[in-house]
Amino acid sequence: MPRRPRRPTAPVRSDRTRADGRVEPAAIPLRHPALIAAALVAAACLVASASYVLYDTDLWQHLAIGRAIWTLHGIPRTCLWSWPQYGEPQVVSSWLFRVILWPVWSAGGVMGLYLVRWITTLAVFALLWATARAMGARGLLALLVLVWCGLIYRIRTDLRPEILAAPLFALELWILERRRLGVGTGARIDPAWALVPVAWAWANTHVSYYVGLLVPGFYLLDAVLARRPGGRGLAIVALASVAVSFLHPVGWRALWQPFQYLLEWRHDPLFMATGEYRPLPWREHLRSGLPLLLLLWPAVLALRIRRRGLDAVELLLCAFVTLATLSAQRFAAMYAMAAAPFVARDLCEHAAGGRLPRALAGAWPRAALTAGLAVLIALPEWSRHDLPLGIRIDPDIQPAAACDFMARADVRGRAYNELQLGGYMLYRFWPDRSRLPFINTQPEYTTPEDRRLVIAAYTDAGAWRQLDRRHRFDYVLLERSQSSGSRLPDILDQDTTWAMVFADDASELLVRRDGPLRPVAERFAYRVLPAGTDARMRLVPQCAADSALRARAMAELETAVASSPRNGSAHHLLGLMMLMDHRPAEARAQLEQALRIARFQSAHEILGRLALEEGRFGDAARELGRERALYGRSPQLDALFDRARAGIEAERRSRP
Repeated sequence: MPRRPRRPTAPVRSDRTRADGRVEPAAIPLRHPALIAAALVAAACLVASASYVLYDTDLWQHLAIGRAIWTLHGIPRTCLWSWPQYGEPQVVSSWLFRVILWPVWSAGGVMGLYLVRWITTLAVFALLWATARAMGARGLLALLVLVWCGLIYRIRTDLRPEILAAPLFALELWILERRRLGVGTGARIDPAWALVPVAWAWANTHVSYYVGLLVPGFYLLDAVLARRPGGRGLAIVALASVAVSFLHPVGWRALWQPFQYLLEWRHDPLFMATGEYRPLPWREHLRSGLPLLLLLWPAVLALRIRRRGLDAVELLLCAFVTLATLSAQRFAAMYAMAAAPFVARDLCEHAAGGRLPRALAGAWPRAALTAGLAVLIALPEWSRHDLPLGIRIDPDIQPAAACDFMARADVRGRAYNELQLGGYMLYRFWPDRSRLPFINTQPEYTTPEDRRLVIAAYTDAGAWRQLDRRHRFDYVLLERSQSSGSRLPDILDQDTTWAMVFADDASELLVRRDGPLRPVAERFAYRVLPAGTDARMRLVPQCAADSALRARAMAELETAVASSPRNGSAHHLLGLMMLMDHRPAEARAQLEQALRIARFQSAHEILGRLALEEGRFGDAARELGRERALYGRSPQLDALFDRARAGIEAERRSRP
């Protein structure tokens, strides 16, 4: 069989060394092993960025609705997700995402969810890299830009519908940019027609579908301004994309939701209390470099306009995503995706013709430098305590043990729950109507008056009583750790109508004493341990002054510890009270167990003090060092740490 002739390859230009010893770098071909190695390191960085512990409570509602669609063999047209609105007409907008997510979870569990995160992230940035290279960004600098943008993009890699909308956005940019550059213009079918199925998938996946219709408009305007051929064809495709978006199982009402948010829900207090709808929190994004990127893109755009003229697409896209991101942090990932190919192109153009030291001559040294810098710029973002790396779901976002208690004790009826807990309740108990949540992770399905009262009840006892009169709740499920300013658990502590019957680090359950759950209250109610943060803080000094009260509190704390494996706070309080009883060994065991579950300020300090008293100076230095690293230094901590170091030094000198 004759050998197949090899495809001719373009000659590769070598680096040029100038008389001053500096190097003019040559472009590295795509198939060069050095570029492949650097790209693999960049891909690993992107995967690591998308590998923080899952903490988003919306996950459970997405899974519950996906399971319901598969179970019912259709998309529900009425509310099945909360008891006050049960049976009312409602819209399931992101049905396609949920239909895909449920079998992934069923087959792969947590690892399946992470595979979705990794695959979609790699797909997004592979498409963005291909787009940047098509635009001329052939240097290794483009990989650094992608890793940087991946650090910003990572905050939206929770299992939400936008995780599927993101690859569609990147695919749309790749199609449109290649078409603008003339790739495929001789084909019988305009490549832009690929945007039509993208538009349909986007409209059925996420409410941000309008972005997918807006971006082709930017390219159409650019074609008109530049008098580039193909504008008429793109206009027809854009109209077809709008038309196909209406092919949604629930019709136009699903497409109206983003506009309803803009016109009606944007200023609703319950929406504004949700983090993603708030303005950009600058401090949280310093490590990812988002503020710098917000400044850099307009700067390199201005330089490019000065050198090469106006790129209408880049200007319009930059303006749109910048305004969106400044208005609400939920658009930060879209900003990173939009910026990546354009910033990569503009920086590579600006760096073209630059000079490098002789040590960076050749592809491998530059690839090694790129790989090292990619890891280096990612380390600060990866080290965030609020987004720890790991392949698991944060157990404190799910009231799992509380729901176990509800099942054992037959707690059912009219629930009041915090919004972020409703998804897990739905996941655990649907289709049992007697245990459906009051409100779920989509607040738009709740009446405006209830939304107003829910927010007011966090700080106003009168608002809580008004809400309770409207619905006559049988039980209340709250987060154990309340946000700053929330007083609802303390309000319930002061209301003898309610009794706390369960509490762990994730949640606490209270039941009405005089309703159908009275037997549960009589059997399981805590008499000493309170629900509210303020009352818990007062309990410690009260127990220090009253040994009888302390004994009752410790008995209830042991009950709480036995009721849930996630009860670090109960272990912590037990440790403090055992210290009051002069039982240091037992106190140390409780505090160590508390720290195995969660972090508690002063716990490491107490363990350090105990170690100092027992002459274990190495253990004392380690515990006190952890306390300083986690919560900062203080003169008191520094003095204790110095005592531990002095003890270590004395032990060293005393050895023969």
